[in-house]
Parts: sequence; C-alpha cells; structure tokens
Amino acid sequence: MEPHAETVTRLCTIPGLDVLTAWTLLAKLGTDMSVFASSGHAASWAGLCPGNRESGGKRLSNRAKKGNRWLRRALCQSAWAVTHKKDCYLQANFLRRVAKGGLKKAILATAHQLLVIASCMMRDGTVYRELGGNHFDALRPQRTTSKLVRRLQKLGYQVILQPISNEPKPRRGRPCKCKEKGIDCKHLLAIPQPPTSFLQQGTTH
Repeated sequence: MEPHAETVTRLCTIPGLDVLTAWTLLAKLGTDMSVFASSGHAASWAGLCPGNRESGGKRLSNRAKKGNRWLRRALCQSAWAVTHKKDCYLQANFLRRVAKGGLKKAILATAHQLLVIASCMMRDGTVYRELGGNHFDALRPQRTTSKLVRRLQKLGYQVILQPISNEPKPRRGRPCKCKEKGIDCKHLLAIPQPPTSFLQQGTTH
C-alpha cells in the first residue's frame, strides 16, 4: 500500500473509516474509478443498494443483492462507527434513515453513502468536506421550525417564537474608556448570528 499512501490518507478523513477500511476499498475497488459508470454503479456492484425485484408491475422485495462480502462487511462496520460521531453529517443522515426505515436499513444506507463518498474522492482526487450535523436543518429552516413547534404543541405547550435581538451586549467587568478617547468601541460582544447559507435559504421560503 506504500504507492497509495496519499489516497489512503485522504480516505481516512472520512468519518468512520480507518486504515484497514481504506486498504479494503483499494483492494476491492482498485484506484481506477473509470471502470464504473458512476458511484451508484460501484455501490450496486458491492451489494449496497436496495433490490428491485418486480413481476407484472408489482414490487416483490427490496432486499439488497449479494455483492462483494468483504467490502460490504467493512463498510457496514464503518457505518456503525460513524453513528457515534458528534456533529457529523453522516450521523445526521443515519438518524433520519432510522426514523423512516429502521436500524438495519439505516446502516446499509450509511454504508452506501460511505462508498459513494469514497469513490468520488478516489475519482476526483479530493478530500472529505464535512457538512455538519445541522446540515438538514439548515436546508429548510422553516420546515424544521414548524416540525418542532408541532411536537411541543402535542405535548401541551403553547409556543411563541421570538427572534433573537441583534443588539450587541456590553462586556462584563470594568467599563472601557473608548468613548472618552473618542474612538470606536471594540469591547462589545455581539450575539452570534446563524450561518450565511442558513439566512439566505431561510429568506427564499
């Protein structure tokens, strides 16, 4: 694996992946991702996609097909590891999948996501970029707010939403002498604002 040390280092930046998992990815997938039409085809080859068994226009089963057992096992173990990460996009995606389809389907979906990310990184030569655990909440802030308000109302609470004031707060302790010196005060502690992407997307809804 010495000739591929740089690729292994980049793959280890993905949450949940370690050196052994990176070695398994390189051993089973190789370094040339052009053999797969897309990252979805790579996941299908590894057996990390839901089945599509139909007959007469009726779907019979969505059980995943049998793929590469070594790659599938390594990625499922990494998926279990990433569920314990804090403030992580993959953990947030796992929690959403658990609520919709159950634990086993959520683990398989997380392993699928790990393989898609790894194949794109090996194809493009990029590094992992963390989106954060609040990525899905920031995508649609109004929908998230409405959902939380409805949950509190079901528990018997009356919810009144009030925006945070943008006025700066003075610091604690001895007052500064910036006003006496006739200069702009730099000791006011401003209230932290939401991310720019959050504000921009919130105004579009």
